[in-house]
Amino acid sequence: MKDEVLNHGENQQETSAPEPPKATSEPQPQPTPAPRARRQRQPKPQKPVKTPKPEGRGRKFWRVVFGSMIGFILAQIVMTFCGIFLLIAMIGGASTSIPKNSVLELTLAETIAERSTEQINFSILGPEKTEGLDDILLAIRRAADDKKIKGISLNLTQVAASPATLQEIRRVLEEFKKSGKFVYAYSDSYSQGAYYLASVADKVYLNPQGNIDFRGMCIQSMYYKGLLDKLEVDVEVVKHGRYKSAVEPYSRENMSEANREQSEALITSIWSTFCNDISTSRKIAVEKLNEIADSMLISTANDALALHLVDEVDYRTGYNKALRKKMALNEDDKATLVSLNDYKNTWPSMEFNNKSGDKIAVVYAVGEIVDGQGSETVIGSVTLGNEIRRAYQDDDVKAIVLRVNSPGGSALASEVIWNEIEQAKAAGKIVVTSMGDYAASGGYYISCNSDAIVAQPTTITGSIGVFGMVPSFGNFLSHKLGVNVDHVSTNAHSDALSGYRTMDARESEYMQNSVDATYKTFITRVAKGRGMQIDDVDSIGMGRVWTGADGLKIGIVDKLGNLHDAIDLAAEKAGITDFKVVYYPKKRSFFEIVNENEYNEREIEATMKNELGEFYPAYAALRQIRHTQGVQARLPMEFIIR
Repeated sequence: MKDEVLNHGENQQETSAPEPPKATSEPQPQPTPAPRARRQRQPKPQKPVKTPKPEGRGRKFWRVVFGSMIGFILAQIVMTFCGIFLLIAMIGGASTSIPKNSVLELTLAETIAERSTEQINFSILGPEKTEGLDDILLAIRRAADDKKIKGISLNLTQVAASPATLQEIRRVLEEFKKSGKFVYAYSDSYSQGAYYLASVADKVYLNPQGNIDFRGMCIQSMYYKGLLDKLEVDVEVVKHGRYKSAVEPYSRENMSEANREQSEALITSIWSTFCNDISTSRKIAVEKLNEIADSMLISTANDALALHLVDEVDYRTGYNKALRKKMALNEDDKATLVSLNDYKNTWPSMEFNNKSGDKIAVVYAVGEIVDGQGSETVIGSVTLGNEIRRAYQDDDVKAIVLRVNSPGGSALASEVIWNEIEQAKAAGKIVVTSMGDYAASGGYYISCNSDAIVAQPTTITGSIGVFGMVPSFGNFLSHKLGVNVDHVSTNAHSDALSGYRTMDARESEYMQNSVDATYKTFITRVAKGRGMQIDDVDSIGMGRVWTGADGLKIGIVDKLGNLHDAIDLAAEKAGITDFKVVYYPKKRSFFEIVNENEYNEREIEATMKNELGEFYPAYAALRQIRHTQGVQARLPMEFIIR
């Protein structure tokens, strides 16, 4: 076949030769020579393919190792560049400066925590701090000395804070006014808490269609016995202290007389503090304020104006003009309202730094008290104990201020924390407790061993008492869901306190003995810490709650004031004047919170609070039934202050 292809041209000439040309006068075209056949290149002989040698184990090992190292290095480079990008973004925010003729505007619509926390800011794909009481107070103090800040504007259309927190902010605003700068307040409508804060302002503005909710205060509690009866859930309660009413919602349909007595005393004390402060600022007699509340005299903005609770009735545009006028600005001058977050971006640090080696450690104890590990919103006996230990093992720390904002919780965990305070004092440290909104029951347990206790007049404290609560879901599971629980056991009470059956007489006796022993330990700790007789502690204990103002009268509080008053008192007792304040635990970054899976939990909890609103305490109380274990030193009631 190859020869036929190569000689194809020659064979064609032999078989088809051209005829001789005919005679003619025209020139005949010359025949086109046949093309020469092109020789096809012979393929080069291929070299035999070498079979690769199998990869040795050593070579494969190093290939995998070096490949992993290269991948790791590349990943680190990418992460480093991402970190640098976020750092530049944050540094850029931190280097923000505010213009002159600025007004710091405080908007307190979000729930105010003890300390600011971080959340994601999608504008820079990085973390952003949310408002905390620590930052709010520091901002007001910084603004007093900041020449660019001419005054403070309170935007109080929505306020989410409890009485003691509002009182702490109000007091710092009073101090701010001593700088000669102004405080103005505006709201479309004032709640009682918002108006209490606004009353400190030089001028109070109200929307013409707005109002002031000024009707006095009440405590409302929800009772779930009827619901539990319908669900056939039995809740057995063991307590020590006639005022320890935390268990009443599960065993009664209304307040006991003892609970009513302490609730009336509590809310009357808080309302009295509110009225006295408003009376001082607005120059309105307390009797007149109570008349306004009793008769519901404020139904329109003009009523509030006529009664001198506000100074001007105007819209926000008119309020903004009033701010410019107060600042004596020309038409060409620009006034800037600076938010708390923007103002925080100008701070190098929130700590009171100086060159002194002496320190005062502020240790935050915020939330329910539980055994073991905690978080920023839960006091864990192990977690908080470690932080206290870190503070007293630092030779430069001369005093510790324990900042407590807790309704209590596990009695055992409270005892563990109490012991750490004991160890701090044995190490030669001064310990002062600063109470926030709550320092009740277990919150007081961990406070009572301090050298001094400082509380706000509206702080809810005391509640020296304990209880145990054992739910039984057996009938609910069987009768409502068709689920039966069976068991085998080695001893008579192996399945006791399991939550699937009611207690028998011996088990009830066991629980009562445990509760009584814990109460005895509790009042003994208080008596030792406060220098009182056990019988005297028992007489003011029995689970009864007190405000900080009443606590001062009965000897369970030493001084009324805020966190900075407690710091000053600690310095005085430690004999130091030049010191640095350090904070425990160290604030974690957003990325640390995300890594520990706390961010989603916070978001879920915040969503539940926002969605359920005033019904959230009911949800939290029902959830508590299942999760309450062991003897509890907890606030004696779940209530809503209106």
